[in-house]
Amino acid sequence: MTLTFALLSSLVLVLDQALFPSLIESLFVVGPTMNPANPLDYVRLFTHVIGHSSWAHLMGNFAFILLLGPILEEKYGSMGLFIMIAITALVTGLLNVLFLPSALLGASGVVFMMILLISFTNIRQGEIPLTFILIVILYLTQEVVDSVRQDSVAQFAHISGGVIGSLFGFLRPNR
Repeated sequence: MTLTFALLSSLVLVLDQALFPSLIESLFVVGPTMNPANPLDYVRLFTHVIGHSSWAHLMGNFAFILLLGPILEEKYGSMGLFIMIAITALVTGLLNVLFLPSALLGASGVVFMMILLISFTNIRQGEIPLTFILIVILYLTQEVVDSVRQDSVAQFAHISGGVIGSLFGFLRPNR
């Protein structure tokens, strides 16, 4: 699942750069608004995690996904991880449409979902892992601080992805 996700995202970027220059813009960007009559707008709520604006953007996301994904896939199964990625894509896409005036592109919400979820890999019943607390302090606090800056980074997707990963960790401790 993890490798398929990485290869598909790479293929989309290659196709966009080599053959179809507006492929990513037309199929993989969640706009700030949705047209309820346009079926592609619903598809983009999921596909935005596959498209990336550049190789640096893709590598920044997939360095984490390729590191964390196989561990999570082993614990939750390929289908379980796929469902978590799809839910994260949908929720971050919807939140972006509902609350932000900018477009959303990339898998950074999925990255933060995985970062928070990985801290639950060795959780015992009734405990909150220290790794989870430290990750929340280090990663999510920085994203909240960064969210007040005006840049092209989707901190809201990072924060919501982290919250989603935390919920998956608390609600689904084992396969």
